[in-house]
Amino acid sequence: MDKILEAVVMSSYPNNVKQGLVRRVIEAAKQPMDSEQCWSMLELSTKLYLTGDTKYKREIGKEVLEVYGHYHPEEFEEFFNVRFLLSLLQEGYGPLGKRSHYVLDYIQLGLQFVLESPSANSIFSLLRIEVLRKVCERPSPKQCAKISKLLTQYPQCIPTGKHQLLFCQQLIRCIGQFQCVSEGEEEIMEFLEQVNKVSGLLQRIWRTQTSAILPSLKELFTIISSTEEQEAPSNALASVVQFVPLELMDGVIRNLTNDDSITDVQMMMAIGRMIDWVSWPLGKNIDKWIIGLLKGLAAVKKFSILIEVTLSKIEKVFSKLLYPIVREGALSVLQYMLLSFQHSHEAFHLLLPHIPRLVASLKKEDSNSATSSLEQLAELIHCMFFRFSGFPDLYEPVLEAIKALPIPNEDRIKHLLGQNAWTSQKNELACFYPRLASKSETGKIGLINLGNTCYMNSIIQSLFMASDFRHSVLNLTEGNSQPLMTKLQWLFAFLEHSQRPAISPESFLSASWPPWFTPGAQQDCSEYLKYLLDRLHEEEKTGKRIYQKLKESSLMSQAVEHHYLNKTLIEKMFGGKMMTKIRCLKCLNVSSREEAFTDLSLAFPPSDRNMRGSTSILPVEEIGPQFIEPPENAGQLMGSPWIRRKAPKASDHTAPPVSVETLGFQEPGEAANPGRGNDTGVDAAKDPLSTFGEQACAPKDSRSVPDLINYFLSPERLTAENKYHCEKCASLQDAEKVAELTEGPHYLILTLLRFSFDPRTMKRKKILDNVSIPVVLKLPILVAPEETEEVCQRGKDGAVPGRGFMTVVYDLCSVVVHSGISSESGHYYCYSRECTDTVPHGQPQDGVPKPASDKQLDFEIQWYLFNDTRVSFSSFESVSNVTSFFPKDTAYVLFYRQRPGRQSCLLHEALAEAGRLHGEPSLHKDLMEAISKDNILFLQEQEKEARNRAAYISALPKSPLWWRDLDRDKDDDSSSGGCSPAAGGGGSGSFHGLVF
Repeated sequence: MDKILEAVVMSSYPNNVKQGLVRRVIEAAKQPMDSEQCWSMLELSTKLYLTGDTKYKREIGKEVLEVYGHYHPEEFEEFFNVRFLLSLLQEGYGPLGKRSHYVLDYIQLGLQFVLESPSANSIFSLLRIEVLRKVCERPSPKQCAKISKLLTQYPQCIPTGKHQLLFCQQLIRCIGQFQCVSEGEEEIMEFLEQVNKVSGLLQRIWRTQTSAILPSLKELFTIISSTEEQEAPSNALASVVQFVPLELMDGVIRNLTNDDSITDVQMMMAIGRMIDWVSWPLGKNIDKWIIGLLKGLAAVKKFSILIEVTLSKIEKVFSKLLYPIVREGALSVLQYMLLSFQHSHEAFHLLLPHIPRLVASLKKEDSNSATSSLEQLAELIHCMFFRFSGFPDLYEPVLEAIKALPIPNEDRIKHLLGQNAWTSQKNELACFYPRLASKSETGKIGLINLGNTCYMNSIIQSLFMASDFRHSVLNLTEGNSQPLMTKLQWLFAFLEHSQRPAISPESFLSASWPPWFTPGAQQDCSEYLKYLLDRLHEEEKTGKRIYQKLKESSLMSQAVEHHYLNKTLIEKMFGGKMMTKIRCLKCLNVSSREEAFTDLSLAFPPSDRNMRGSTSILPVEEIGPQFIEPPENAGQLMGSPWIRRKAPKASDHTAPPVSVETLGFQEPGEAANPGRGNDTGVDAAKDPLSTFGEQACAPKDSRSVPDLINYFLSPERLTAENKYHCEKCASLQDAEKVAELTEGPHYLILTLLRFSFDPRTMKRKKILDNVSIPVVLKLPILVAPEETEEVCQRGKDGAVPGRGFMTVVYDLCSVVVHSGISSESGHYYCYSRECTDTVPHGQPQDGVPKPASDKQLDFEIQWYLFNDTRVSFSSFESVSNVTSFFPKDTAYVLFYRQRPGRQSCLLHEALAEAGRLHGEPSLHKDLMEAISKDNILFLQEQEKEARNRAAYISALPKSPLWWRDLDRDKDDDSSSGGCSPAAGGGGSGSFHGLVF
């Protein structure tokens, strides 16, 4: 009968004809037959099953084996003996030998017929040894899956005792070597199924033998922490972790993170490879284990590991959000990585270029998963905006991408940031920041934030970028008896000459710290600036004066020295004068008082105040020093406090002055005409100043800096509870008070009073109004009549005969921005540019230096953005638009530099003369040596850090090119199915990239 069956199977008949003949043979096999015939049929069926080159032949072999096992059990048991099985397992079968792929299937098929036989235990005992040996030989995923299938169906074959523990460990090592060599989707799905079968066997063993779990996990950790492996362990190991009970997680992680025998390099290797597991599509709870280990490392302060792993892996985790099948776990890991990385913006900034594309892809997908992920991602991004404010140029494209998504409130943001930080002690992370390898491409140096000291950093950078002040400070000689100024000189010198990307201002902070400031708390930068300038001023007054030193070094002429001998450097650079006049409206007596100032604090006009364009909130004739003309009838004073003023006479030097202006299109010597606004006859397309003119204008119904200055200079009515005590009348009387600027400072500092006390909440609230900032400002300065005539004869400064005012032009050089809604919180950063005379040290004409052209001053000077350690290139457009994009980021302190003119010519001459004699400031020997020594130390630190990081980085597992995930999705609309980034399906290549 075996010959007949073999002839039929090997014949060329069609399969349907063969099937009929085979069926007859099988039916005949159910009848009693002799032992020899049974053996012949069993040998033939074994041959067909194990060596058949077609599926049809193997199916025939299977059917025959099942019939003989069922109807001839004694003969089958005799045939299916221990020796035969041992030979199959160790040597294979027939000409294929060990290459026979179906031995395990064959054994699994035959076991069902010998379960009750006397030889069953011997067979099980043999299989327990042989499957362990097989696993130790590292079989392929397919063979491993067959072993798992066999042992799952026949658990009697699972090794026991010590062998069982060894079996689990070796099985994990097998999984660690699994690789899917095909990129076809069907093959990948088959591979995933095989892995699932193997890990499922481990789960079965662990359920019945929980004592095997921890040794198995130890073996797993040994694999993923190994630094000797030539090839990275397979991500299929993720399938093992999903079956570990979560209640064991805390104990396992505690043991790992406190094990002194595990080196940092091994731990970093392990966590890096675990993070790669987010791409494994079948894993459950993988994200929980990754986050748990990250938290465990934070608990034992392994911050260097966390930083390196986060920076090297966060982009890959982010790219997995494209794939619905792994999106949930990847998003959980991403959230923790970002929310815990709070000491630096580096991790978040790595993702900025990729966020708009991902958001566009998720919107295009239009699924519940994508919508939910978009909302969570937007919440996460707003948390990062809140934590790392001060990067408007970088954040603008991201903000545009998520503008339609919900914005979390501040309490929610603070809650998320508070519960995920690695540590509540900021100083524990101080040594890890900044992680900057080299100076900014701008050539500028940043300042390290020492714990909410951004208010100081912004002020220092603004003062440093005030080049005239900086040069004067750097030119100070030794032994100047000004300890705080000396510390500022050292700080400026390091900012000028250090090779470090950022330096620590710790020494200057401790010396300039206002005693009422709370350490570690956010402070008001304007308050700090006032205190600092006052300290420097008072220190110079009580010590050796800087101008005496300049006299000894012959840097100043006798005339200039005589004029400025009694002025401190702070007065020269930032000091202005203001005349306050109060006029009694009964007796018309005027009292006046002149006082010095270093900054002007500009309040916001009431919301109901009439605003008329960007140059003035009052008509021109109402701005100035004159007072209300006394009425013929004193009773008329009870009416409106704003009485029409008398028309000025040509000889009246108290006629209305020019108002505060932004630069429109006038030439520097042209008289201002506020009435015409920004109209111009210049073709906007041909003149680049037309763009500037638009930038300098305030949007409709918004405020501008000139509005606030005009409000500051406008008359104030003193009445009711505010009445003035007139000495002449010897009683309280209605009066009018007005302020006039009598001397413009070299650097004009304007503070916008954005913080006001709210009696309802008993807190200081912030005025978030957008204020348009002109890049050029024209300020009216009151001059004496004789000065006016002299100026008019020269035709300078826009003064008009008969007027008591001349126009002084200022160029914007720094803007300190406050990000936040309270003075006690938020963040400060600043925009700065270095304004100097574009025609430096030119010969003055008629005693007045030649001013630079508007175009040179305003368009050819590079803007920089200083944000603690980070310095980047920026633009005036960014300065102008920052509040439009980020409503909580508002200009707070402005620095303007005076252009050369009649009033400032002496100071400009002195600075020009000093510049010609000495060029760049020359530092004294001790300071130069300190900088040189620190630069050498920095290079040594860099070399040491490079060696240490090389050890870390080389230890990190090599990841696939994660950015291909994002690039692939750019314009690919042709994919379909269940694995593509958009619809959850797609080309096989994309799916292969996901898993492997």
